[in-house]
Amino acid sequence: MQIILMDTVVNLGKLGDVVKVKDGYARNFLIPTRRARRATQANMDAFAVQKAELERVAAEKLAEAQARAAKLEGCSVTVSQKAGVDGRLFGSISNSDIADALVAQGLDVVKNEVRMPEGPLKSIGEFPVVLGLHHDVVANITVVVVGE
Repeated sequence: MQIILMDTVVNLGKLGDVVKVKDGYARNFLIPTRRARRATQANMDAFAVQKAELERVAAEKLAEAQARAAKLEGCSVTVSQKAGVDGRLFGSISNSDIADALVAQGLDVVKNEVRMPEGPLKSIGEFPVVLGLHHDVVANITVVVVGE
């Protein structure tokens, strides 16, 4: 199915690109989330009219994400969890625990922005964590896990 992207989609394209994707991906994800429209002539004409407005909105989102990244970069957050004598945690520290700790410090972060490719933290120590605030903007923070 041919679609017009209404927003940048990772590994697919940028705003305004006309791409071909599987029918199910378009019908079940891209179109309902308003990230794309079918590439009909009427939709292409409507997109040409809206393009400047969509680019302005995308630039505002990027600027907001860059401002948040400047505020969060290098930040450190401490999370406490029960631990054994060998330094391993009873349980683990997940992305929602880190997001809650950042919100408690007064920073605006949601749990799906916290990227943990190695999985949850399961021991005491300092760990670097990446926050994906926008598809082009990331911020690096340090999470300090202490035992109770």
